[in-house]
Amino acid sequence: MKSALKTIALAAAIGLAAISGAAAQQVRVGFAAEPYPPFTSPDASGNWEGWEVDFMKAICAEAKLDCVVTPVAWDGIIPALTTSKIDMIIGSMSITPERQQTIDFSDKYYNSLPGIIGPKDQKFEPTPEGLAGKTLGVQVATIHQVYANKYFAPAGVTVKEYQTQDEANNDLAAGRIDAVQADSVAMLEFLKTEQGSACCDMKGMVKDDPEVLGLGVGVGLRKGETELKDKINAAIKAIRENGKYEEFSKKYFDFDIYGG
Repeated sequence: MKSALKTIALAAAIGLAAISGAAAQQVRVGFAAEPYPPFTSPDASGNWEGWEVDFMKAICAEAKLDCVVTPVAWDGIIPALTTSKIDMIIGSMSITPERQQTIDFSDKYYNSLPGIIGPKDQKFEPTPEGLAGKTLGVQVATIHQVYANKYFAPAGVTVKEYQTQDEANNDLAAGRIDAVQADSVAMLEFLKTEQGSACCDMKGMVKDDPEVLGLGVGVGLRKGETELKDKINAAIKAIRENGKYEEFSKKYFDFDIYGG
């Protein structure tokens, strides 16, 4: 009888372990390797923090996923996903028709327009005509690079490309370029820093083009990963409805980052 009970107990333990393992599916989450405040930045100990880190933690807890942050160079982040080096991208990646040819996306989890910043002592409009003859910095492999080459370059604006956003911001602060285009939220964060507030101000938002700028930011996923996509979409909906999204967002923003 004792032997039978031990067998039953062992089987139950194995069954519970299997259930636990299934509930803790490990997912490698690709972040851009460089800081992108207020969304993602490593602290002094190398631990990642920021709004998108909080977002990741919230949806992974909701979806019962064991999410592991995996830093990847931004210009190689989509190839890292398609070759299974990572399992999803949470990195302020806009949902664009061009990217949708290669990867899939979750539902939108935030949306903001690009902004242009420049030196405080220079007055110009954030338009192709306003920047004619000037040099505009953008990060490679971003919607801002595509947008600048489509609208600004043909109007006589020199588009200078950078591997990281920090490099573009540093060149602007040093006076080596005349303006920078990037996500307006990230640019406003830069303008709060000692470096940014000393040199620059916001010139305004660029004219929207959904074909280039997309319809918001989504979690990047491999095509065919239907089960994971369904889990992520359900988790985004749940944290929007249960108040968790608003709760952690208030730590960073005094406006609705979800956007229209």
